[in-house]
Amino acid sequence: MGIKREIKILQNLCGGPNIIKLLDIVRDQHSKAPSLVFEYVNNTDFKVLYPPLTDYDIRYYIYELLKALDYCHSQGIMLRDVKPHNIMIDHELRKLRLIDWGLAEFYHPGKEYNVRVASRYFKGPELLIDLQDYDYSLDMWSLGCMFAGMIFRKEPFFYGHDNNDQLVKIAKVVGTDELNAYLNKYQLELDPQFNALVGRHSRKPWSKFINADNPHLVSPEAIDFWISCFDMIIRRG
Repeated sequence: MGIKREIKILQNLCGGPNIIKLLDIVRDQHSKAPSLVFEYVNNTDFKVLYPPLTDYDIRYYIYELLKALDYCHSQGIMLRDVKPHNIMIDHELRKLRLIDWGLAEFYHPGKEYNVRVASRYFKGPELLIDLQDYDYSLDMWSLGCMFAGMIFRKEPFFYGHDNNDQLVKIAKVVGTDELNAYLNKYQLELDPQFNALVGRHSRKPWSKFINADNPHLVSPEAIDFWISCFDMIIRRG
C-alpha cells in the first residue's frame, strides 16, 4: 500500500516546483515489485554542503524548499518527513529537489493520522504527544528545525535521545508555558510522570544560540521566520 500511495502522490505532484521528478516505474519480471526511476541530482551531502553556506545561500535554498512545500500543501498533501536528508541540492546549478515521499499522505480535515512519522529530531510536538489530527503545519515545524540547524550551525537543533527526551529538548527552547498553552488548546494532558520529566522552563532567548561560528547567518528576518515555524499556537491556527 505504501509504494502505491507514494506513486500516486508523485503523480499528483508531477511538474510542481522543486519536486523530484518520477520518470518511470519498472517492475521486476518475477516478483512484480516496482522500482521507481527519478531524475538525477548531483547532490552534496548536507554535512559537507551546509557549513560553508552564506546567509544568501540559506535564504535562497529555504525559499526554494518553501515553494515545493507550498505546492504540495496546495495539492492536499503533507510530506511528513522534512529533513536535510530528503532535500537534494546541486549547489553548482543551485538546484533543489524535495525527495522521499514514502511517508507523505493526503490531508483530510479532522482525520486522525499515524504519529509514527518524521525523523525524531524533526518531529513536531503533536507527534510526541500523540495528537493524531495534525495538519500541514507539521511540515513547517520540521522545516524550522532544519533552518535552525543551518543558521545556528547546530545539527540537529533538537537532539533528543528518544521521543520523550525530544519533547524535553523542545520545552527547554520554546518554554513550558507555550507547551502547556498548546496542550490546553487541544484539551490534552501529559502523563504526570512525563510532566515531571519536562519540568518548568522559560522560553530560551534566541541570542543564546549565537556563537563565534554563526553571527553572520543570524539576521532579524531569519529569527522572525524561525520563531514563526516554532510558534505552536500560530502554526496550528
